[in-house]
This record gives sequence, C-alpha cells and structure tokens, in this order.
Amino acid sequence: MDLILDDLAAIDNKLSQRYIELDPGGYFIIYVDRNVGLIYAKHFTNIIDDQGLAVDPETGKVIPAKGKVERTHTTVFSGRTAKELCVKIFEETQPCPVTFLDHAAYLGREFVRAEVALVLGQEYIQD
Repeated sequence: MDLILDDLAAIDNKLSQRYIELDPGGYFIIYVDRNVGLIYAKHFTNIIDDQGLAVDPETGKVIPAKGKVERTHTTVFSGRTAKELCVKIFEETQPCPVTFLDHAAYLGREFVRAEVALVLGQEYIQD
C-alpha cells in the first residue's frame, strides 16, 4: 500500500511542476476554518501580461507566485463541502469568475483536499 501511495505522490508532484497558463478571470486563495467548519475561497482579479504573468490590475505590478502579497479580494466564497463551493462559484455566480476549464478542475481538486483536511482535522496547504 505504501508503494502505491508513493507512486501516486510522485505522479502528483511531477504534474504540479508543469507549466500552466494563468486564468485571466483571476485566482483563489483557499483555506479552512475548523472553528466554523467551512472551506473558504477568496477570489482576486488579475490581468495576464504579454509574458503570461499575473499582474495586479490596480498597481500594474506582477503578482509573485510565492510569498505574502497585500491585495484586496473581490469575493469570498464559503461552503461546508467541495461540492457546495463548486455550485456557488460555477453555477450561482454570474459571470463565473473562472474562465479556464483546467482552472476549474484544479479548484475542484483543491476543494476536495480542503474538505478531507477539514473532516479529518488535518492541516490544509493549497497546492
């Protein structure tokens, strides 16, 4: 069983290193709050520049992929489950803040990971 888990982790780690085109609809910061039993997804807008980098629409500065950035979110979505969050974002919000299908798939995976961490009392760190 450990070998299978190691193999799955290796596949996941390799795929996490691939190039992805950023969604011009923006990005999300996902976190859990165990005290209230909710998963949160803060949505931030961005512009994608000629080099494919996310840029703050207000300042024109590139948004770094790592490290803390002081920005104001446009919306905060919350749900008790991954499915509830997906319904709120993809079905109930118009226009939908997600414009790329691969971004939608990524968010679905992350929401499931957050839900599992919430249910099991584990730490959740967004990939």
